Amino acid sequence: MGSSMVKFLLLLLLLVLTKHVDSGSIVRYLPGFDGPLPFELETGYIGVGEAEEDQMFYYFIKSESNPEEDPLLVWLTGGPGCSSFSGLVYENGPLAFKVETYNGSIPTLVSTTYSWTKVANIIYLDQPVGTGFSYSTNPLADIPSDTGSVKRVNEFVRKWLAKHPEYFSNPFYVTGNSYSGKVIPAIVQEISNQNYICCKPQINLQGYVIGNPATDPYRDVNSRVQFAHGMGLISDELYESMKRSCEGNYFTVEPLKTECLVLVEDYSKCVSRIYEELITAPQCETTSPDCYTYRYLLSEYWANNESVRSALNVVKGTMGKWERCNWNVYCNQDIKSSIPYHMNNSIKGYRSLVISGDHDMTIPFVGTQEWIRSLNYSIIHKWRPWMVLDQVAGYTKTYANKMTFATVKGGGHTLEYKPEENSILFERWISGQPL
Repeated sequence: MGSSMVKFLLLLLLLVLTKHVDSGSIVRYLPGFDGPLPFELETGYIGVGEAEEDQMFYYFIKSESNPEEDPLLVWLTGGPGCSSFSGLVYENGPLAFKVETYNGSIPTLVSTTYSWTKVANIIYLDQPVGTGFSYSTNPLADIPSDTGSVKRVNEFVRKWLAKHPEYFSNPFYVTGNSYSGKVIPAIVQEISNQNYICCKPQINLQGYVIGNPATDPYRDVNSRVQFAHGMGLISDELYESMKRSCEGNYFTVEPLKTECLVLVEDYSKCVSRIYEELITAPQCETTSPDCYTYRYLLSEYWANNESVRSALNVVKGTMGKWERCNWNVYCNQDIKSSIPYHMNNSIKGYRSLVISGDHDMTIPFVGTQEWIRSLNYSIIHKWRPWMVLDQVAGYTKTYANKMTFATVKGGGHTLEYKPEENSILFERWISGQPL
């Protein structure tokens, strides 16, 4: 049998398998959780793209407060290629894994006290295709891209709302962290543009939230040297020499700049044993239960269990091994900088919250501050601490373009390192209270 015939039969099989999956189902019990879920969970697929060949998997959790009026969020985890389930169980959802040595049984899920779903409805979306349980019915589909994700997410949200029209009037926000920070501002712009061009009813778009966001590779990466110096990871002498010799460009050094190359090598030796996502955490073997990142393995043990997939209504035959972050998802990173999108969204008056864990060296807060300054908006509220129970939880600044920047003291690359503080921060901002 020829390869073209094999591909045709594979496509036909997938089309048969995925018939009628463009819907959601209520999930009342989950393997690993004791008893019925104390919140309303819906899972399902929405078909987007040409002939709806991209089947986007989502987890929707209804607000535990006032779902009819509370904001509706779509949450995008970064990567690209990391499942939004990571956000649900590690960052801002109502479930978490009990961290204990894996014994071959289904890992235990427990309730959290810091979930954003206490005040908001959240759609956790697996995107792009190949991420989490999202898949394509077309084996020859185009390679995912930033700009493609922008269009797919916009289409997903509109189709999801068409199936859940009771949420059309809820304030809508696009949210996420890490690499998704690159595409979220573009998604906001796309939804806004489509509101004006094509669609009734309109999405009640109000703004966006991004955590330690990838924004501009030059700023993001080069700010690591300034951050490392400020945190005492490199000496004053090395930092001053690097600034003078490398002229601010530390990671795409021209071969003729031999002095800079030597200094960058010295820098690399100083930080090589640092865990970039949280510089105060030890580097360790993920397979050890004592290692912080061991909890990531629990999600893979859980999601690859057949009873779990059945409970989540995952279509059989569409996904092999589930990975929390599928680094084999190649994505054409064709949005080089999201700064122009931030500017356009500001002009249109959308609110935005930019969160930075101040101990993250992956996307350091100093680089984030730099691109925010480049927007050249006046400061409404100057730099000040924000508090939780009379303790400094971080620092914040508010700009005239309705952008709020906030650091989380001791926080890392994602919300999971300080979930309670991030929850309080979000609840205050989303309700319009001062931080």
